[in-house]
Amino acid sequence: MPTRILVLGASGGLGSALARHYARSGARLLLWGRDERRLRAVAHACEAAGASVATRSQDLTDLPAATAALLQDDAQDAIGLALFAAGLGDIRAAGDRVEDAALVARLAAVNFTAPAVLAAALADRMAARGSGRIVLVGSAAAFHALPFAAAYSGTKAGLARFADALRLAVREHGVAVTLVSPGFIDSAAGRQVPGPKPLLLQPEDVAARIARAAERGAAHAIMPWPFAALRLFDRLLPRPLRDRLLLSLAPPPPSGR
Repeated sequence: MPTRILVLGASGGLGSALARHYARSGARLLLWGRDERRLRAVAHACEAAGASVATRSQDLTDLPAATAALLQDDAQDAIGLALFAAGLGDIRAAGDRVEDAALVARLAAVNFTAPAVLAAALADRMAARGSGRIVLVGSAAAFHALPFAAAYSGTKAGLARFADALRLAVREHGVAVTLVSPGFIDSAAGRQVPGPKPLLLQPEDVAARIARAAERGAAHAIMPWPFAALRLFDRLLPRPLRDRLLLSLAPPPPSGR
């Protein structure tokens, strides 16, 4: 029987691309998403490709309910591959000195706490079965202390460390954990963030790269490859120069301000 595949964040740009990538005759998909209308559209597209699809619209910040729902879905039909692609990419509002505290709390809940809690719960189930694969979608922003996106870069950095630790904890039990760190993705949410977006990737390309990384059980996949070089550059650059460079990356204020 084919592996049941969970895509968390399937109503978003990358999550929907991942769902469509895995949709084929005989595939068994479980799609979670915030936006019910977009989630239904993605589900219909996957069903048209031959996949059997179940959906769930769940508030990830309600951790007890989200965890119970995940464990219920897994108990009904064991999940063999889980792709955690939900996330928020908001940045500091134009004119603000620092990010709003409520924004920081929201990004912490969605980008770190929810995926970490749910991945841990599912990893425990997979470890008991002796097999399974988990993919956590981070960001190349985790490599850099972005002053205009402290919450985003910070939560993705936390998720990166968690993913590596979880990978080590469960690999002897037959469970593979992969962290993927993409750069800029041409999605509706990404287009709302101002500023240049070098090496922009299409969601379908990122989805295919993620699938290949998961298939080979990679510990960490950075995409595209120049962002791996930028990560090393950030580490090697003297702090005063690094600070000056990071401060210069702030998006310009909107015209008229």
